[in-house]
Amino acid sequence: MGREPRFLGTPIVNAAYPRQFPLAARQALYDVIHARRDVRRDFLPDPIPAEVLHRILDAAHHAGSVGFMQPWNFLVLTDRERRERIHRIFCRENERAAARFTGARAELYRSLKLEGMLEAGANLCVTCDRERHGPEVLGRNTMRDTDLYSTCCAIQNLWLTARAEGLGVGWVSILDPEEVKRELGIPESHALVAYLCLGYVRAFADKPDLERAGWLERVPLSRVTFSETWGTPLEASAVSAPVEPGAQATGQEMNCEITAGGPVPHG
Repeated sequence: MGREPRFLGTPIVNAAYPRQFPLAARQALYDVIHARRDVRRDFLPDPIPAEVLHRILDAAHHAGSVGFMQPWNFLVLTDRERRERIHRIFCRENERAAARFTGARAELYRSLKLEGMLEAGANLCVTCDRERHGPEVLGRNTMRDTDLYSTCCAIQNLWLTARAEGLGVGWVSILDPEEVKRELGIPESHALVAYLCLGYVRAFADKPDLERAGWLERVPLSRVTFSETWGTPLEASAVSAPVEPGAQATGQEMNCEITAGGPVPHG
């Protein structure tokens, strides 16, 4: 980023945490997270090198998943005609979506660019196989949609890695998922979780497009963080006492090892 590492708080440097990454590496991670954008415009026609695409997909494939189910698949689309067919589905559904708004909100909606399907170097379908590993998956017996949530973790890995590689990603959700599945031959058992535009861009915006356009503002962190019970502000809570070394209950409850560097989760 061309500047000295600087955190949004005081960086913790402690020899007791041996698994900590170097300060510059930690700063780079925060930089990527805050610089990530949902890109719909300014894509360049440049092709994505195969080795870059492989690195991004490999990072997505290394996402965490409940029960280590790894339910995702990635379908890469570069064929112009095929993308045009999906784009026609978007145009139809976008008109339907626009009709749900009235007045100034409708005008603002119609002014927004909500996809870059034909401009981006590639499109990418991310699916979730809802039958992978059979009906019983560890950790899924009461929260059945954890396969979908796990797939979203893979998408976030992909998004952040792409940004680190200088690629923009745009999530196009204004589609009929079943029609897209039929068009691309996606099996019935797979849910279409995301249709992404992926490619190099001329520039990344300082703020999300929808925030700059006045559609919505970023919600303050204080409104979405609580402590102990719902509605109790996190800032008002007392700092939890550190776990004493050798506290066996914590290790058992978290299914992790207690080491000098803190809990190390398994898997």
